[in-house]
Amino acid sequence: MQYVSRVPRPPLDGLIDDLYYLEGAPPYARLMLPPMPGALLIVNLGAPFRMRAGTDIETAEYADGCVITTPTRALEFSYPLRTRSVGVHVKPWGLAPFLPMPAAELCDRPVTVEQVWGRPAVAELRDRLATAVGPHEMLTLLEEELMRRLCETAGLGLVHRTSSVIAATSGAVAIGGLSVGAGVSSTHLTQRFKQLIGVTPKRLARTHRFAATLLAIDFAQPIDWGDIAAGAGYFDQAHFGHEFRAFTGLTPTRYADVRRRFLREHPGHVLDGWSLPAD
Repeated sequence: MQYVSRVPRPPLDGLIDDLYYLEGAPPYARLMLPPMPGALLIVNLGAPFRMRAGTDIETAEYADGCVITTPTRALEFSYPLRTRSVGVHVKPWGLAPFLPMPAAELCDRPVTVEQVWGRPAVAELRDRLATAVGPHEMLTLLEEELMRRLCETAGLGLVHRTSSVIAATSGAVAIGGLSVGAGVSSTHLTQRFKQLIGVTPKRLARTHRFAATLLAIDFAQPIDWGDIAAGAGYFDQAHFGHEFRAFTGLTPTRYADVRRRFLREHPGHVLDGWSLPAD
């Protein structure tokens, strides 16, 4: 697969981690993505893909792309034989200036780009992207579209600053102290988080801690799950196992087996690192 990415220019770099282009045959027909402390916007330029957000939600088809606020459950993508898209990896608070609705309405309920920006605008954007000369021009067009849509958002500075504290500690922060440090009530802070990110500060901290723990594991080596749990600050190994199942639907041992399968069958693949085969 071809994967091209770059960081956007200011002020988008305060909202977005990177813009990316993806094209080619996926390593597996179905991929599972554990929850991440961030959001995602995909503009699809190929055949439709299918996605399911949680086992209690039916799989839905996305032709023009999708918008995903910070998730609390694993996502499952079903790809066509070849996929082609441009997308945006967004910081937890970063989608808010581009949404016409509170982020909480989209929590674990991905929607099409059309549902957010409207059919005519999305059709015109996809046409321009499809006729662009190469990935870099496509990313420039997407960046320009985001710059045009950037809006002032009440409370964004508060949520940005507080989320940054959570990220800096990998979620190991006293939640009660966040509102004190920000000079607002815990109720006000929670309301702003749900409005702009879609989840509470506590939930975002849990996601940061889990993601940081996973990314620090070397799956090529033997794993002592007790040491991992203790090092990440979980109460005990049972607590860690419960979090693992809540976030991925898998036990830690099963997750390691699936991760190693990806490493064995597709070493160095551009999608390795977070996604897992779901087949």
